[in-house]
Amino acid sequence: MRLFVGLVVIIAVLSTVIVGVTNAVMSSLQAEPDSSLVPPTVTLDPKSSGVSTSNTAPGLPPSASMGAPSGSEGSSSKPTVGAASSASAANSKPGTALALLDTLPVKGRAAKTGYDRVVKFGASWKDVDDNGCDTRNDILARDLTNIETSGRCKVMSGTLRSAYSGEMVHFVRGVDTSAEVQIDHVVPLSNAWQTGAQQITQAQREALANDPLNLQAVEGALNGQKSDSDAATWLPPLKSYRCAYVARQVSVKAAYGLWVTRAEHNAMAKVLELCPGQIGYASSLY
Repeated sequence: MRLFVGLVVIIAVLSTVIVGVTNAVMSSLQAEPDSSLVPPTVTLDPKSSGVSTSNTAPGLPPSASMGAPSGSEGSSSKPTVGAASSASAANSKPGTALALLDTLPVKGRAAKTGYDRVVKFGASWKDVDDNGCDTRNDILARDLTNIETSGRCKVMSGTLRSAYSGEMVHFVRGVDTSAEVQIDHVVPLSNAWQTGAQQITQAQREALANDPLNLQAVEGALNGQKSDSDAATWLPPLKSYRCAYVARQVSVKAAYGLWVTRAEHNAMAKVLELCPGQIGYASSLY
């Protein structure tokens, strides 16, 4: 009998405990969730896509404020070219490459008729800054490291870390080796001719061909691959440099009163929308 009474007491106690635990669980389920258990909202950094938000290009000081060039169409003639244009206008801020892009007229490509590198843009290379050195040697000295020179100007050797690919290239001047490192026109002269350079002066065209903002030492193979392509058909394989590259193209075209094609504009906007803080660059000549 005592054993039976003891079992009844134990069962009663266990029942009480089970009910209490059940009530506690139900109360916790109805309470507000613990914020520490909620996954945070992840904001993607543009750098995670391989696109740099850097505002600088090799050897080039960024411009704090760049508007439409003197004599250009200006923002009053800003074209509307579809979704990419609308997005760039919404995201652009004064002084950014996106804002500068929106000042460039959008037109079709003109005929290449009359284009001649030497006749229309001058022989390579001039001494546009009157420092006693031609532009090619100035750019080699700017973009290469560990350089050795003959005299004050002539770069004989050095190491290039390509802005376009990130690869290291050893430059040695010579008949069979000089072409390993070439000077690229960021806005190709043929492209410039077909997008407004026919309408500027000879002096302006020669400045464009020798403007440090429009020149970059690169591997000869990539320079040949790019040829006279615009941003719609060629971009540097190194994605982290594309923002600076396109910003330089936009800045050159703005400085010399050139236009962009519809496809070129949209390709530029697509790149710059990934780095909306990327600013434009100032030309040292215009």
